Amino acid sequence: MKHFVLLLTFIFITSCSSHPFYVSKIEGKKISISNQQSGIPEIENYIKPYREHIDTDLSEVLAYCPETLDKFKGTWQTSIGCFLADITLEKSNPVFMQREHKSIDVCFLNHGGIRTIIPQGNVTARNAYEVMPFENSAVVVGLKQEQIIEIANYIISEKKPHPLAGMTFTISKENQPINILVQGKPLEKDKIYYVVTSDYLSNGGDNMDFFKKNIERHDIDYKLRNIMIDYFKDVDTLKINNNIRITKE
Repeated sequence: MKHFVLLLTFIFITSCSSHPFYVSKIEGKKISISNQQSGIPEIENYIKPYREHIDTDLSEVLAYCPETLDKFKGTWQTSIGCFLADITLEKSNPVFMQREHKSIDVCFLNHGGIRTIIPQGNVTARNAYEVMPFENSAVVVGLKQEQIIEIANYIISEKKPHPLAGMTFTISKENQPINILVQGKPLEKDKIYYVVTSDYLSNGGDNMDFFKKNIERHDIDYKLRNIMIDYFKDVDTLKINNNIRITKE
């Protein structure tokens, strides 16, 4: 009788145990939507207040741009590239200083990340979204002098006016970078240089592998688009700094 009871108990437990389930097939189909379909007016009425609120925020005038900033006017630097690099360095530095008690030396971004112009006239948050439509955030990486030289070589090989701030150099007749200065000073062998860039580029995007050689990395949780918007809110008129960053022999 004891063995019989144990057998019944075992059978009951095993029969109640859960069995794993596996996905054997996934199906889907395309459902077209048109204005004639039932429910579309209700959806439109529901989202209309939100759309209007967002449109009002994006259309608010924040500052004034004294000239059109274009990415295609310039060989080694452009007005919009210099502007974006300058304000990214300016707005990121206090955040980095507060968190790490260190200063950012250089800003380096990519020419392709600039999607349109900033036209002369009133500037709004919409302009920032048009120039920087991506969700890229600012990242600060610590580099040695070898990687700073690689940045200069990259610019020369790419032959594109990538946004650059805090760093200057000359292109020699042999097409090599010379007289590299960071914050107006020659490179030092053992110094760590802090460069602010985008999270995309810091991971080696656009073949910027020198960023992956960093010895420090700090994500400061500050979107590049928000840097633009915050700068717009802080000034009456955009400051355009066309100081020469790259010269050629």
